[in-house]
Amino acid sequence: MSMELAEAKQKFIEAWGKLGSEWGINRTMAQVHALLLVSPEALTTEEIMDALSISRGNANMTLRDLIGWGLVEKQHRAGERKEYFFADKDTWNIAKQVAKERRKRELDPVIKILDELSGVKGDAKDPEYLTFHKSVTDINKLAKNVDKTLDTMIKAEENWFWGSIVKMFR
Repeated sequence: MSMELAEAKQKFIEAWGKLGSEWGINRTMAQVHALLLVSPEALTTEEIMDALSISRGNANMTLRDLIGWGLVEKQHRAGERKEYFFADKDTWNIAKQVAKERRKRELDPVIKILDELSGVKGDAKDPEYLTFHKSVTDINKLAKNVDKTLDTMIKAEENWFWGSIVKMFR
């Protein structure tokens, strides 16, 4: 099964968009990121709009979000007014950046709430209180273990991290 490069790129962009939406990331955001991942040169907003058939407003909003996530950087070229956008192609850097952002947006707020809920006082003989307290405490412990694992991943070098994971399953 032979596929032309243009068709393969399109298939990758679509697959990355689908994967992104399954992970709770806007499909267009994932598709723009995918396009920039497979583009050897930085692209202008117009080139992104043309390649993905999206509006200027959608392109601008999506690029702003990708910059906010730390996945894309804006570049300027001397003598040109156009802005160019470039994605880091290092998959380990991408994974660490996505982990950092998801932690900040999802895990940190949950841990904050669970810490607060863990401190709720009640009657140690009341089954409702005991069930609530145990559930909240157990989930908080799990969330903090996930947080520690993410912290280790974010700080780790790729070879060390995967080596450590492999050792756990031996």
